[in-house]
Amino acid sequence: MRHALRSALAATALTLAFCSPSMAQEPIKIGFIGTLSGPTAAVGQDQLDGFKLFLDMHGGKLGGVPIELLQEDSQMKPDVARQVARSLVEREKTPIITGVSFSNEMLAIHKYITDKEVFLVGSNAGPSQIAGKQCSPYQFITSWQGDQAAEAVGQYAQEKGLKNIVVLAPNYQAGKDIVQGFKRYYKEPLADEIYTALTQLDFSAELSQVVAAQPDAVFAFFPGGLGVAFAKQYAQAGLMDKIPLLSTFVTDALSLPAIGDSALGIISGGFWAPDFDNAQSRKFVEAFEAKYGRIPSNYAAQSYDAALLLDSAIAKVDGKVDDKPAFMAALKAADFESVRGGFSFGNNGFPIQGMHVMEVAKDEKGRLNLKTIATPFEKYQDAYHEQCEL
Repeated sequence: MRHALRSALAATALTLAFCSPSMAQEPIKIGFIGTLSGPTAAVGQDQLDGFKLFLDMHGGKLGGVPIELLQEDSQMKPDVARQVARSLVEREKTPIITGVSFSNEMLAIHKYITDKEVFLVGSNAGPSQIAGKQCSPYQFITSWQGDQAAEAVGQYAQEKGLKNIVVLAPNYQAGKDIVQGFKRYYKEPLADEIYTALTQLDFSAELSQVVAAQPDAVFAFFPGGLGVAFAKQYAQAGLMDKIPLLSTFVTDALSLPAIGDSALGIISGGFWAPDFDNAQSRKFVEAFEAKYGRIPSNYAAQSYDAALLLDSAIAKVDGKVDDKPAFMAALKAADFESVRGGFSFGNNGFPIQGMHVMEVAKDEKGRLNLKTIATPFEKYQDAYHEQCEL
């Protein structure tokens, strides 16, 4: 009798264990691919920190399910990005990949990941190709399409009546997309269009070209450490007070401490700034500063949004991310409160969102920060979505 009772109790306990999601749910593997070394490592690190912040705030879970986060350094090299993507998909059997810092890496791994029907929740790179003809139902980008911030600055420059502008950017896909975006709304002839090597940190020759062109303003895109080097050299050349500097991703929470007060007055474009006055943004900024002791950048914000998106979608499917149609629908719904305010996905898996113009100023604590001064576009969809057949 005792033996039968023990067996019945054991069977009941086993049944309860399988019925309880908190006890039975295996951790979901999520692969993070980002540039975590080299001169632009701060971009990938802030992406990672933003994502991990949400995990830490929720006991290592998304949607109530434990997460095993697998971190890979792509080193800003497409071949390395391909290697780590293949390892995550084939060896680790990872159903979700997030991160991806630069467009050259995204273009190297996007087709492979999405063809394998692995969900790609990109939190930075947004090249025009994957927003258009190469879009996939397995991509969900929580940042922006590469042209959008520059489009906002181009519209701002047009409205301000600036003429004879010189543009500078690194010679890779994101640089070309951003220049194209600026020109889409800035209709005046450019004084010059200068492209530099992706890892270039000495801009003395290019700044000499700027001086020779005598422009009304300069528009520049240089991410991470490249932006710090460019802005410092721009100031050292005595140009900050002579030629207004318009930018995207030159001045942010990563670069401002290194650039210093010479950055005051630089104009920048983007989807979010730390002064956004909504509950989710305030909560994020406060938690990030408390954990990491620094102001969060847009890279951290858009990765925090990636975690918010996954949290909502995993909860909707009760952790069953292998039910791909259901999980895809849950991601597409974007049922979460974004740090940027309103958020929805377009047909191509890119956000429909506001795009803003910010100015570098001192915040209430006396720190260099971004102050939102204009919103050229509300609920704005990227220029390539019509090329996507989804």
